Amino acid sequence: MSSDIPPREDEDLTDALDRSLHAVAARMTGGLSPEAMLGAWLDWSVHLAGSPGRRAELLCSAVDKARRLETWTLESLGAGQAAAPVIAAGSGDRRFDGAGWNGWPFNLMQQQFLLAQEWWSEATTGLGGVTPQHEKAVAFAARQLLDAASPSNFPWTNPEVIERTLETSGINFIAGYQKWLKDVSELAPADDEDRAPAFRPGRDVATTPGKVIYRNHLIELIQYEPTTETVRPEPVLIAPAWIMKYYILDLSPQNSLVRYLVEQGYTVFMISWRNPDAADRDLTLDDYRMFGVMEALDAIGGIVPDRKVHAVGYCLGGTLLSIAAATMARDKDERLATVSLLAAQTDFTEAGELTLFINPAQLQFLEDMMWEQGYLDGSQMGGSFEILRSKDLIWSRMVREYMMGEHQAPNDLMSWNADQTRMPYRMHSEYLHRLFMDNALASGRYLVEGDPIALVDIRAPIFAVGTERDHVAPWKSVFKIHLLARAEVTFALTSGGHNAGIVSEPGHAGRRYRLHTQNPIDHYIDPDRWVEQATMIEGSWWTAWASWLDDRSGPPVAPPVMGDPVADAPGDYVFQY
Repeated sequence: MSSDIPPREDEDLTDALDRSLHAVAARMTGGLSPEAMLGAWLDWSVHLAGSPGRRAELLCSAVDKARRLETWTLESLGAGQAAAPVIAAGSGDRRFDGAGWNGWPFNLMQQQFLLAQEWWSEATTGLGGVTPQHEKAVAFAARQLLDAASPSNFPWTNPEVIERTLETSGINFIAGYQKWLKDVSELAPADDEDRAPAFRPGRDVATTPGKVIYRNHLIELIQYEPTTETVRPEPVLIAPAWIMKYYILDLSPQNSLVRYLVEQGYTVFMISWRNPDAADRDLTLDDYRMFGVMEALDAIGGIVPDRKVHAVGYCLGGTLLSIAAATMARDKDERLATVSLLAAQTDFTEAGELTLFINPAQLQFLEDMMWEQGYLDGSQMGGSFEILRSKDLIWSRMVREYMMGEHQAPNDLMSWNADQTRMPYRMHSEYLHRLFMDNALASGRYLVEGDPIALVDIRAPIFAVGTERDHVAPWKSVFKIHLLARAEVTFALTSGGHNAGIVSEPGHAGRRYRLHTQNPIDHYIDPDRWVEQATMIEGSWWTAWASWLDDRSGPPVAPPVMGDPVADAPGDYVFQY
């Protein structure tokens, strides 16, 4: 523990000692709790030890796989060319796509690896008695170890790396080493100018003209300048996630959601969250509601009084917006015309692979790390996401950049993704416990100002967006808004992932989405049947959403005056590193 951080009032010195030790361990393990993983492994291993029938089944499977591999090897050697493969890589696994993997001995290596991967999947799943949480954790750990040992990760067992080395006379390794040195140097402490993203807000991204018209300790509220002679009377308020900077929704001019809405004739307001530091450790989730969404609504009301607002929330911002909307409904505050939730979860029972890191042991470990420093750092949080997709984000990247010498030029989305923020200790702890662990919001047990709120009280029409390849907010989890709301729900399922699926501007090649509206009196449709019944549409979901907003807005009027400016957009908070 740092000497300048005293024990909390509700903790004695022994608690402080334990937490300090855990915080040190967390920095060494990337925030993963060894106790949590050990508990999962013990649960699996004890049940496997007590299941002789299952062990015999796994032994037979291993023998069968070895026999099939031997037969394939002999057939390939006898014929002088590779026989039909014993096993194929799974969908989305591109490690062995290169033609070199079809030649000897690399085809043997990849077949051995894929068979071992299949066997370990059998061994770590479907074992009676193991809790679902522990089964997922053990299977996840086995995948991580196997992915690290893949023959594609080593230059002497990867035919593509060998071919590139011969082509370049080893220059690829020199280029890879230079890239590695650059990456290592970026891990060292740097001043703000050195940490600035490649695509700088206000210059390359976040360039939609506007003014900061309100500022408090937690937010800057940006009002964007109109570009049309008339606008819809209902303004749009966007609450982005505070896990990253707001400008994911105002990237380059051609893919800025903000600019698109302004061009459709809407007065748009955007919350830009302050990047908290250790002094903000005691900010609560309700502080984010009150000083974020609610004070933004109050500020908008001073500019366009007596007009309802189209409220939009992305990711965590959508979860916060749903809490605010339910609270407003409980308190008979009718300022919301519609609620749009973009890749935002309100029920956390099936929150995807992130639930691997959400259990009492892991949360205690994470809390101790945050307790010492007062916040969760963006790099610590980003490490968890990288581990979830280590095959693509760690190992394949290592091969591509450090061995092949290929350097991908950053784009606006990549630059934004590297512009990380922090989350206050108390707020993030409340979020993980009350929403992830307790699922209090979906079950009507979430308290705001001492009284429970329920999403079923929301009557404003809802437009919800899920993305097909979302590892942060899986679309079937986002889809559960159908079970929780009594309002009209229009759901769009769009191609892409958590970020790229939302930043899906018109004209972007290959974009598609499904769309369906469920009225309060309609019978529930489960996600699989919904996919069968929903209309598939080529193009961007933005156009459908704009039409949906138009249908729920009044006739165009003259644009409102700009609020009293505090600063030019993109403001000051976006530059806090």
